Amino acid sequence: MPFPAPSERQARLIWQALTGLALALLVALIVVLIWALGRVLGILTPVLWPIAVAGVLAYLLDPVVDFFERRRIPRARAIVCVYLLALLMVVAMFGSVVPQIVSESRQLISRLPAYTTQLQAKLERWAAHPPQAFKGLWHVPAASAPAGASAVDAQTNQPSAASPSNTGSNAPSGDSLVSGSIDRDTLQSAGSLLAENLPRVGSWLFGQVGRVASWFGVLAGLALIPVYTFYFLLEKRGISSRWTDYLPVSDPDAKRELIFILNSVNNYLIAFFRGQVMVAICDGVLYAIGFLIIGLPYAILIGATAVFLTMIPFLGAIVICVTALVISVVQFGDVLHPLLVLGVFAVVQSLEGLVISPKIMGDRVGLHPVTIIIAVMAGTTLLGGLLGGLLAIPLTAALRVLMFRYVWKGRANPVG
Repeated sequence: MPFPAPSERQARLIWQALTGLALALLVALIVVLIWALGRVLGILTPVLWPIAVAGVLAYLLDPVVDFFERRRIPRARAIVCVYLLALLMVVAMFGSVVPQIVSESRQLISRLPAYTTQLQAKLERWAAHPPQAFKGLWHVPAASAPAGASAVDAQTNQPSAASPSNTGSNAPSGDSLVSGSIDRDTLQSAGSLLAENLPRVGSWLFGQVGRVASWFGVLAGLALIPVYTFYFLLEKRGISSRWTDYLPVSDPDAKRELIFILNSVNNYLIAFFRGQVMVAICDGVLYAIGFLIIGLPYAILIGATAVFLTMIPFLGAIVICVTALVISVVQFGDVLHPLLVLGVFAVVQSLEGLVISPKIMGDRVGLHPVTIIIAVMAGTTLLGGLLGGLLAIPLTAALRVLMFRYVWKGRANPVG
């Protein structure tokens, strides 16, 4: 007997259940893909991170190479000229800035325990004796000690009569000292001790070998970065003109759509890496100059750190500001220097928003700062490590292009 056809309400419920099941399967598939990608990145990190860094450097150096090439210098020689300029800049930095950074880092590390103690003491003093403007916000109870406790302690500070005497029968007997033979129990305990410690010694040795191998891999990756960057820059035109031939798509319309999406993602990456890195360098220089002017210790170190931290919008600037405030409070202990730090922070942020970013970015639209923060944090959490955060940016750019292309705006023009 055939089943009766479902009613309209039953059919709607069935389709909703199937839709929910399909969405759940799609989410599970995405989770599995992210997990598998994280595992693959964990295995291939020594191979992939030099390529990723070389790609970023190629993005940054390509305009300089094009500038030399427009002066009728062959591209290979232009790349060599850029490398020589970069080498001169690195040598100049190692001769001037890097020793100062190393010296300030050592001083900060050596003084960090004292700074922590001073900061804790200041906070306790402010909590016990708040400033006049904050006295009404909290009430500090007066500490009271039990009356007569110190007098009783002073009077009873006498040695106890019931203390055990050291001149008793606890002296070792002469027989135990004379005995010098090695019995079977001693050999067994020595053997068990050796058996227990051999695996630890072996694991320690293997750990040291693994550490040396990891350092060798890091050094090899660092040595390969200039090689990868050179060939990325040298083969730019070949890659730009022929990369579409290697797309595994035969349908012309689908291939054209894929080319449009990849070009849009590439333009977003150019806008991010070239723009954000240059803005971060300008911010670091301005922070260092401003903190030097107000006499803040470790100004060069804070500026160099700002170059890397301010690549992540908002978060990096907040970390730099809080660090400078803590150092000014601990070092000077007044109100003027923290206010000067806030003034430097406000000036740098104003220059970045009104002058630096418009001049460097122009009218190019990159990734939104909040999008960059979420992408970096999600990439480092899900994909693991710095490489995951770095690869999360192109993945986010690709997702943004897809959403604008097919969900939000229908057909969007590529950036740039």
